[in-house]
Amino acid sequence: MVLFLGTKSYFYSSPVLCKSIASNSNHNLAAHSLDAVYIKRAADIADSSAGFTSPHPNFGCVIATPSGTVAGEGYLYAQGTKAAEVLAVEAAGGFSKGSTAYLNMEPGDCHGDHSAVSALVQAGIKRVVVGIRHPLQHLHGNAIRSLRGQGLQVDVVGEDLKSKIMEEARKSCLLVNAPLIHRATSRVPFSVIKYAMTLDGKIATSSGHAAWISSKESRNRVFELRGRSDAIIVGGNTVRKDNPRLTARHGGGHTPIRIVMTQTFNLPEEANLWDISDVSTIVVTQRGARRSLQKLLASKGVEVVEFDILNPREVMEYFHDRGYLSILWECGGTLAASAISSGLIHKVFAFVAPKIIGGKNAPSPVGELGMVEMSQALDLIDVCFEQVGPDMLISGFLQPVPDLVPVIPSEDETFAIDPSITPYDSKIIFFYKTWDPYGAFSNFSPHPIQMPDGSGSYVTWSSVEHYYQAHKFVGVNEPVAKDCVEKIKSAKSPEEAARMGRSMQKQRPDLVRSDWEGLKIDVMYRALKCKFSIYPHLQSMLLTTAGSVLVEASPHDLFWGGGREGEGLNYLGRLLMLIRSEFLGECPSPSESTCTAL
Repeated sequence: MVLFLGTKSYFYSSPVLCKSIASNSNHNLAAHSLDAVYIKRAADIADSSAGFTSPHPNFGCVIATPSGTVAGEGYLYAQGTKAAEVLAVEAAGGFSKGSTAYLNMEPGDCHGDHSAVSALVQAGIKRVVVGIRHPLQHLHGNAIRSLRGQGLQVDVVGEDLKSKIMEEARKSCLLVNAPLIHRATSRVPFSVIKYAMTLDGKIATSSGHAAWISSKESRNRVFELRGRSDAIIVGGNTVRKDNPRLTARHGGGHTPIRIVMTQTFNLPEEANLWDISDVSTIVVTQRGARRSLQKLLASKGVEVVEFDILNPREVMEYFHDRGYLSILWECGGTLAASAISSGLIHKVFAFVAPKIIGGKNAPSPVGELGMVEMSQALDLIDVCFEQVGPDMLISGFLQPVPDLVPVIPSEDETFAIDPSITPYDSKIIFFYKTWDPYGAFSNFSPHPIQMPDGSGSYVTWSSVEHYYQAHKFVGVNEPVAKDCVEKIKSAKSPEEAARMGRSMQKQRPDLVRSDWEGLKIDVMYRALKCKFSIYPHLQSMLLTTAGSVLVEASPHDLFWGGGREGEGLNYLGRLLMLIRSEFLGECPSPSESTCTAL
């Protein structure tokens, strides 16, 4: 079942109403109107960090007092940061007691972390209104059941609250997390195709010249679209003809990975995309294509990923496994047609410039789709028109945002149906992103730790990743290294800490401590041991995996992760299994615990 945005209301007015019913109806309408306003507000603020951090599940929370006054707001800034609900409660302070919390989506930004639910309960929140249930199977319904179990009234839009105005509010919640919903239902990233064309439908002249079709204002909007994406994908033809940089050009924050998709590896030896000083480039290609050029690009630091059969769906499934939520396609007509034909493109952004260039051989934005009749044309859903400078931006969905009902049963629900299936009977347990199953095992999870600083004092680190990245430079007697440690320590998210540490390591390898390669496993071990020692629920979660192999499912990190086909060393998984054995008393700890409770 899918939700075609703009659906009919399920409620119809009756021509015959008694006075008491009409009065009650008006009261409900007023209450629904207020609920709808705050749910839409929660959806709006959930998107606040777009462009500053890599795409992640978008959570927003608005706390309103019984009088209808907003007491506090919060949103999830990035993977591994404070939950939206925690921030909203902190902002509202004592006004939280007896108030209503409006959430665009059921809590669950990190599997295994319960801080969002705890914050609402401990603050004395009386009622919670939830826009949509969490779309990921392992998180779906968990927080709602927990909140209700703690005695809070929980109303879910579309289930407990049904009206036309609430359906519109629910649509806002679906749209702000469309990438996550598509990931949950189709196992490919949310894909947006963007192109600029003239009024007569051309993306370049007959000679191939294309700079610039659209205005500066339109190009600035493209930079915004890039900042909202995990990656930008182009074809080999675009690299050869345009030599793009594909940067977000915002001077900071999140910069998407560049992906080049080429069947033959017919690429130039020199190109802007081979400069990876600021952002990485990945080339995906057919196995065995031009090995000598592959080796050359690899020497420049470009990552090459080979496929037995190269097609858009295989590539998107790979990047789904890599944890990507959203991808922007800026390719030519041939690759665009292939992606659309494969059913991979979910949304279109078309910038139409008031220009005419003509040309029988001038390229168009979408190549051959095999359509012979107008009845075969693909219609956009939820079309929007917006003037951007002199251009017209037309956007819309090629596919509707999937509805969340029916859903795949959660682990608990499956066990209730079939007791022979237990949630933890798997022999191999994979973890990667914080919102994935067992996401709390990640070094990016939002669990601060306190570690000794060498002088007998304890220092608080926002996450294991903050501690790990900073310790690449700890003890180096250089002002730049010391400054880098402090910047990493104060980074707003694990993602930013990782970006700072990796960038400095790449640009100034001389600042990395000389013993780092032999020490980094121990640094990670000590931080992980501290995390699982001071958070009882995390230790309990780890112990429930006894007998299972733990694998960090990164397909590209061959040291800490398991790799794409199991070729990785999986040191993160190994350390967790070691720590699990220590807690179970199966082996002695290699070092004394060096952390303290927060």
